Amino acid sequence: MGDELRDATIAILVADGFEQVEMTGPRRALDEAGARTVLISPKSGRVQGMNHDEKGDTFNVDKTLDSVVAQDFDALVLPGGVANPDKLRTIPAAVKFVSSFASEGKPIAAICHGPWMLVESGAVKGATITSWPSLKTDVTNAGGSWVDREVVVDGMLVTSRKPDDIPAFNKKMLELFSSAITQKA
Repeated sequence: MGDELRDATIAILVADGFEQVEMTGPRRALDEAGARTVLISPKSGRVQGMNHDEKGDTFNVDKTLDSVVAQDFDALVLPGGVANPDKLRTIPAAVKFVSSFASEGKPIAAICHGPWMLVESGAVKGATITSWPSLKTDVTNAGGSWVDREVVVDGMLVTSRKPDDIPAFNKKMLELFSSAITQKA
């Protein structure tokens, strides 16, 4: 990697219970590409990562959800973990934050259960995405097309199914973010 995202600021939205590797893997790839990543959460302090159903590490929150707007960022990452997006989708400010990225045509990368936020924000309507298989009905009911693939890029959305997909997810995320940010400049 180099500095293809040198001037980019990327939001990573999480609540307690996010799948740790689905945040740390993409964040490391973005950091190595020169981006500035900002961990955002509804609460200040630290957020709890998970390694499937076991507690993982805690991470410092860089900014609280109530202190940011989508306009301050070039792209958004939505890690999974069951509890994380299930909690976030009940928070109107989180849903509005995600829907702002979609309505502004900014790229969004979501993995595993992270696409629940795309469903809740209306961003899947008319899109083809993948996710953890249990979200298939939610995606379909929200007007999207669900497919079982390692990684899917549709417009400004890049989605993947699970932690095993992170290498392919990171590759497509970096390509989409770099292309979208370059076109905007």
